[in-house]
Amino acid sequence: MGIIVCATRGGEASYRTQDAAITLAKEQNDTLLFLYVVDTSFLDKITGAGVVDTEQELSNMGQFLLTMAQERAAAQDAEAETVIYEGLVHEAVADVAHDAEASLIVFGSPGEEGSHFNLSGLEKMAEKIEEDTGVETRII
Repeated sequence: MGIIVCATRGGEASYRTQDAAITLAKEQNDTLLFLYVVDTSFLDKITGAGVVDTEQELSNMGQFLLTMAQERAAAQDAEAETVIYEGLVHEAVADVAHDAEASLIVFGSPGEEGSHFNLSGLEKMAEKIEEDTGVETRII
């Protein structure tokens, strides 16, 4: 029995990814761990009280999205745990994979036009994470 880490960020494209990860976990009898990364690196150039508020709001949003993902799993008769990490996405995913002793990391393929992520960038990040952690990493 392994642990599947499913990185999620919300939105329609994430639902596909969550459903695929839920199916994989059920088929393989693995534990599912939904991950949301609070990446505030874009705030480095901003100062003031609003930065602290923004960080907290991003964390709150992440918790909400993780609760929704957990409810999606429960609706499909699967259990899922959740975790929020702060930092750069690639570092946070590698850290959670290590901390959870993951057997698989799952990313969703960018679905919408104009997404912050593009497929080639995501593929490079996934390859780097797999190389650094030794954990199989899939884009689904």
